Amino acid sequence: MYDPKKPLIVQSDHSVLLEADHPAFDAARDLLSRFGELVASPEHVHTYRITRLSLWNAAESGLRPEEILDGLARHSKFPVPENVQFEIRDAMERYGRLLLTRDSAGRLALRAASPELLSQVRGHARIASLLGELLDAVSCTVPEGNRGQLKQQLLRIGHPVRDLAGHVAGAPLKVSLRETTLAGERLSLRPYQLASVEAFWSKGRADGGSGVVVLPCGAGKTLVGISALAQAQAQTLILCTSTLAVRQWIAEILDKTDLSPEDVGEYSGSRKEVRPVTVATYHIVSRQDRRHFPLFSAQDWGLIVYDEVHLLPAPVFRITAELQARRRLGLTATLLREDGREGDVFSLIGPKKFDAPWKELENQGWIAAAHCTEVRVPMDGATQERYAAADEREQFRVAAENPAKAQAVQEIVEEHLATGDRILVIGRYLAQLKELSQALSAPLVTGETPQPQRERLFGAFRTGEHRLLVVSNVANFSLDLPEASVAIEVSGTFGSRQEEAQRLGRLLRPKADGRAAHFYALVSSGSQEQQFATLRQRFLTEQGYRYRIAAHTPQAAGVVDLASERRRRLQDEEAGNA
Repeated sequence: MYDPKKPLIVQSDHSVLLEADHPAFDAARDLLSRFGELVASPEHVHTYRITRLSLWNAAESGLRPEEILDGLARHSKFPVPENVQFEIRDAMERYGRLLLTRDSAGRLALRAASPELLSQVRGHARIASLLGELLDAVSCTVPEGNRGQLKQQLLRIGHPVRDLAGHVAGAPLKVSLRETTLAGERLSLRPYQLASVEAFWSKGRADGGSGVVVLPCGAGKTLVGISALAQAQAQTLILCTSTLAVRQWIAEILDKTDLSPEDVGEYSGSRKEVRPVTVATYHIVSRQDRRHFPLFSAQDWGLIVYDEVHLLPAPVFRITAELQARRRLGLTATLLREDGREGDVFSLIGPKKFDAPWKELENQGWIAAAHCTEVRVPMDGATQERYAAADEREQFRVAAENPAKAQAVQEIVEEHLATGDRILVIGRYLAQLKELSQALSAPLVTGETPQPQRERLFGAFRTGEHRLLVVSNVANFSLDLPEASVAIEVSGTFGSRQEEAQRLGRLLRPKADGRAAHFYALVSSGSQEQQFATLRQRFLTEQGYRYRIAAHTPQAAGVVDLASERRRRLQDEEAGNA
């Protein structure tokens, strides 16, 4: 029965169309975000796709097939296709029909919901080689070293396994959270942080102690990891994206726990300290020469924390497959991986245990309100000629390095410096960033910047000595600059949704004066870059953010110029303050 008053169309290819201008848009989007993946988000109709992995994560969170089907029926213009109804039920019912457990002798065992299911999975050559002897009609042994590989292979054939085999305790470590930080501030976890730690441990159930917590940048994922460490009461290995991130973790651990500096070690390119709590970079442990792989067995780790788990490199996946007896916590702002290996995160780190929508935390005041603007900058004649003559890949770079962006950056910077904001200009291409650094008379931080100089410049930004920094991709991850309130993105990595989310995330720490954050994405109008921008924005659109389109030239049709955008934004903020 067709109902034009509803906002959704569910199609037989498992895609879902959502009218962006519909009054029920927010309610329908919130429903879809629990079990679907946003594929495209142009102005008027957003497209989601329902996948088995998204349904398995939904099943782990406690969502039932009936809730999904009832929600879809409530919002859909047409009846939900029967094949989609079947797939939702089938996929979600598969989750939990295979269990990894321990038999009466303590051996690792695979237990199936029926003899037929066990026979089916044992019939796959890659899986059969990972299994041991039959115990009875519905279970068989599994060699301990095959635990991770088995979970990967079962997921790939559409039979995710719930791992209830438990974890080793690890070497004990006495650690407590402080009541007050070293600066004298009272330490308490926010409600969603408490809920995420409880979800990770599953209140002591056998499936607790492995999984992923998804929280926005600036929402305090580090404190969630530290709280998990304190609950584990065991020696812990923490893996991070960079040396800067390693040192930030160490500083936070010493600030928020009663551990001493002798208890916490840095394992990076410059230091090789293995201590009861060791914080290492992904890079150092994933080198192909395997020199540093022994770090994983250097201590009897009771917990391994994977920061920014969506960036977990392939060599660490291979190591993690061998570490399934250790508790594993993944922390991330987004489960999206540009390499498509979300399934490996699910099977090797664990399913999604907790997810807090960005806008929900914004509405509660835990992260800053953010306004996103896509600024379309025209290319001059010479740049257009170079663009037309370039091959497809080079065209993206020509558009990204459009010289006309410099003037737009200058205007945005001048406006926000005048209102007391602290600004990050972020880009991918070093030549472009060096030119902007010179034009703006602003310090430049790249991967080539020595670590002591980086820390000095970031420190000056925090104190207000510098209110403007030009930064490369080093700003994408684990950059602790809570004072930043404006980011101007001049170039990025093609259609990377995770990069867009991470860059906005640099701004989301609540500001002492309550000011909103502003994120500007500069793209060359009419170019490949503009097309990729719509891809980059998908994840943030799913989280409830909307990009206002502005033009650098007032003559552009269908969009507003930057001056008009400025006036509109000030009016919006004045109305909000009132």
